[in-house]
Amino acid sequence: MELSRLCELAQQLGCKVKYDEKLSEHCSFRVGGECKAFIEVTSQSSLAELLKVSNDSGLRTFILGKGSNVIFDDKGFNGAVIHIGNDMSLIRQIDDNTVYAEAGVPLTKLCMFALDRSLSGLEFAYGIPGTVGGAVFMNAGAYGGEIKDVISSADAVGKDGITVTVNKDKLDLSYRHSCFMDDDMTVVSALFKLVPADKESIRARMDELMNRRREKQPLEYPSAGSTFKRPEGQFAGKLIQDSGLRGFSIGGAQVSEKHCGFVINKDNASSDDILKLIDHIKNTVYNDSGTLLECEVRFVPYE
Repeated sequence: MELSRLCELAQQLGCKVKYDEKLSEHCSFRVGGECKAFIEVTSQSSLAELLKVSNDSGLRTFILGKGSNVIFDDKGFNGAVIHIGNDMSLIRQIDDNTVYAEAGVPLTKLCMFALDRSLSGLEFAYGIPGTVGGAVFMNAGAYGGEIKDVISSADAVGKDGITVTVNKDKLDLSYRHSCFMDDDMTVVSALFKLVPADKESIRARMDELMNRRREKQPLEYPSAGSTFKRPEGQFAGKLIQDSGLRGFSIGGAQVSEKHCGFVINKDNASSDDILKLIDHIKNTVYNDSGTLLECEVRFVPYE
């Protein structure tokens, strides 16, 4: 099946299709060229059908949420980007303690939903600029909390178009990892088990963490959050700072002067600028400390 036929199928399924879409408009780093087709899925069933057909046909696809942890190639993406967004953002309370959320729900919206119902456990996620799907996929976390602390189960669809439910004990959740990374599956929804608590205490904790983000993180510049995974027993930002890289730039990409763990797009950086800076940081830190930093952000090549 050619790409045009996949797009025709997508439209038949009620999905919106855009051609030659700028990927820089769909990632928090604000970099990347155009993709051949950009498909906004409308439901879990349409996503499953598109994944099955594209896999059977050997067409190249990339699943995208809010794009808060990706770097797109300057040349773009030679294939179809399948976007999980507003049309897959259903959220509802199942029982006293359980909340269901589709993959396209922004984490901040999920946190506010829980707050409104006096449910605690998601405060750590307030301000993380991603969606439920991406957060489950990489076991997102901050300030001592992780998705694994609150998730009960997740539904995911494979490239064969089959949707499965995976309970918490089978999710293989560890630092920035889930089983879906190994199985190449796409998260479509999740159940979260929360704890009833005083609403004002929940709100106070959320406000506290948001203020800490604003004070310590360079939120005024495009970035993908923390660029590197935390080395065991150490902090990436301190290692980078100790290597004298605070404020170091390549092209328009810079090591944040506010928080050395962040690479930022300070001045119309290209993806190539960012990748070169990441490599320079890794090499410098390794030569200085013997610690090899692992990049947390995913690079999506053109081919």
